[in-house]
Amino acid sequence: MYDPTDPRSTLQKSAASAAKPAQPAADAEYGLFYKDPPQEDDANGRTWYSRGQNFVVAYSEAKPGASFERKDQIDEWMVLVPDHDTPFVASAAKQEERGDGYSVLVMPPGASKLTFPKGGRVVRIFTSRSKDIADKCANAASYAEPHANIPPFEPWPDPVGGYKVRVYSLNVPKEPGRLGRIWRCTTFMINYPELQIGARDTSKLSPHYHDDFEQCSLLLAGTYIHHMRWPWTVDQKHWREDVHAVVDSPSITVIPPPVIHTSVGTSAENQLIDIFSPPRVDFSLKAGWVLNADEYPMPAKH
Repeated sequence: MYDPTDPRSTLQKSAASAAKPAQPAADAEYGLFYKDPPQEDDANGRTWYSRGQNFVVAYSEAKPGASFERKDQIDEWMVLVPDHDTPFVASAAKQEERGDGYSVLVMPPGASKLTFPKGGRVVRIFTSRSKDIADKCANAASYAEPHANIPPFEPWPDPVGGYKVRVYSLNVPKEPGRLGRIWRCTTFMINYPELQIGARDTSKLSPHYHDDFEQCSLLLAGTYIHHMRWPWTVDQKHWREDVHAVVDSPSITVIPPPVIHTSVGTSAENQLIDIFSPPRVDFSLKAGWVLNADEYPMPAKH
């Protein structure tokens, strides 16, 4: 359910939407980095780890000179450098890319390295197939068994030109009818909207649900209320009260399928980024929405 001015009102509903999930919805998951202790506090800075079924979010307050290295990475991973004046060096094989911050990066499988000469905020996003990272998560026990209603993870096709470091600037002009700023790779889709100035208009909310994937909402600025409603099943013991979770930044909230949800930013400035793993088909079918669609093919079945 979207306001007519919301670009998502043009999305087509999937055929699966008519089917009810076989199992009750799971709990929402939270990574409250602003209040919980970090899982790592070392020469690289402080890092918090939290996860959903298919993904892990590593949020770091990096010290000057911080270096993050992967030696045998199983698949592609993404990096958000949300602030200006956060220089980075990203390398893999014989390739080296440099930037000044305010960027989204895609890192290849295998060996790679990220360095931050001045430190700063950095968000690394991995699939949960990286077991060494998934095991660090504060909520690892929540996914000791796979959650119902989410199918097994399948990566999307290999990128055009093969795997390499890819850097995308967040300096993307707004375009009428386009939703946010969206990039995808073989493992993730990131929707990085513009900074929301002021509180959201509560007469134009967007209650909706997802059939078979989690939504990870990464909050980098402001305070949000995540309104969530668990659908009834035939068994009353699975019925739940609505949840109106108030979260500050930085944090993540993982919303399970098929929970009805909408989120309201309440601060003077609010920045919420949505993460999906694997990429969303419905967003990908919208011409012009995915900014690097020419580099990452969709699965043949779509």
